[in-house]
Amino acid sequence: MKLIRYGQPGNEKTGVEINGTKFDTSGFGQDYDEHFFATDGLIRLKEFINTNKSSLTGIAANERLACPVARPSKIVCVGLNYKDHAAEMQIPLPHEPVVFLKSTSAITGPFDDIIIPKDSVKTDWEVELAIVIGKKASYISAEDAMEHIAGYCLHNDVSEREFQLERGGTWDKGKGCDTFAPLGPYMVTTDEISDIHGLRIWLKLNGQLMQDGNTANLIFNVPYMVSYISRFMTLLPGDVISTGTPAGVGMGYNPPVYLKPGDTVTLGIDGLGESCQRVVAFE
Repeated sequence: MKLIRYGQPGNEKTGVEINGTKFDTSGFGQDYDEHFFATDGLIRLKEFINTNKSSLTGIAANERLACPVARPSKIVCVGLNYKDHAAEMQIPLPHEPVVFLKSTSAITGPFDDIIIPKDSVKTDWEVELAIVIGKKASYISAEDAMEHIAGYCLHNDVSEREFQLERGGTWDKGKGCDTFAPLGPYMVTTDEISDIHGLRIWLKLNGQLMQDGNTANLIFNVPYMVSYISRFMTLLPGDVISTGTPAGVGMGYNPPVYLKPGDTVTLGIDGLGESCQRVVAFE
């Protein structure tokens, strides 16, 4: 299944995309949140769709798409998880995953604007594969990790490099600004992705290809990341893990290229759709 949420901020409704057509699932009566995933929501939703398939209402093409997961308790990010990206950042390959948190207040829809923060001079892009946790995970093994995943979605891990690297030594400052976590267009359940470690992942800036990688090149693979992070914090249903970005971020170019008002960022991952954000100035 492909789960979507749509509508204006604070008033989102649930839906699904079936064969390219979007349908409302408000009648299911539950948002796609922690409780949904923790109570076999995917199974119940599938049953609801099968029972009501003929009466589902279509969603207008001009409706705003929101983040497909409602109110995750946290976004856990893994940095420097592609060899080519570590090289362009001139940082040695990590022996263990580099883990940091991204504020959930940064979450926006896949086609919402990116707002350049006040005083920002180095706002950058990062296309990433995001994992959505489906079942509570604490001290789980890599062998069991896939059973704890509900699905995957596309994430632009927008980053302010000066805030991240030059303002006190914590990455969180440059990662959690408002609008810095566009997620979606949908969450794709695991059964629709035959090989999560064989997906093309790319990003364009104003139509020019800047990042072009493949999840086959992850340093730490998906089950290892879920298992590893669960040793340090409990992962709750609906939580998001963002798995790192390939080479081609703005900071890696010589000279560096950073986002400015008027830019357009388009990104995608095989099987997980595409998103597009317009860059606007802080007001």
